[in-house]
Amino acid sequence: MIGPLVEGLAAALLLVGSLALLVAGVGVLRLPDVYTRLHAASISDTLGAGALLLGLCLHAGPGIELVKLVLILLFLWMTSPVSSHVLVKVAYGGQMWPLIGRQGGGARRGSAG
Repeated sequence: MIGPLVEGLAAALLLVGSLALLVAGVGVLRLPDVYTRLHAASISDTLGAGALLLGLCLHAGPGIELVKLVLILLFLWMTSPVSSHVLVKVAYGGQMWPLIGRQGGGARRGSAG
């Protein structure tokens, strides 16, 4: 049986995680180029998934579920920044320019724009 303080903290973490993932989704849809979209997705994904999993860890209590949730959390914290970095390197290697003071989708290098 978990106490009301731990249950409240778990609920707050679940709410924070859900809101961070919602912001990430809106950022991916609304931001102008691949670099800003990846930034919004990677930062909010790490924060949102981390907060959700920590809230679930508090709610689960000691046991095998806690071990599984901690392993998932560690895996996400290690792989999410790496995958975002690789995607940015691929976009930059594909000659996608970041939008700095321009409007429109990320122009390729050498194109007029």
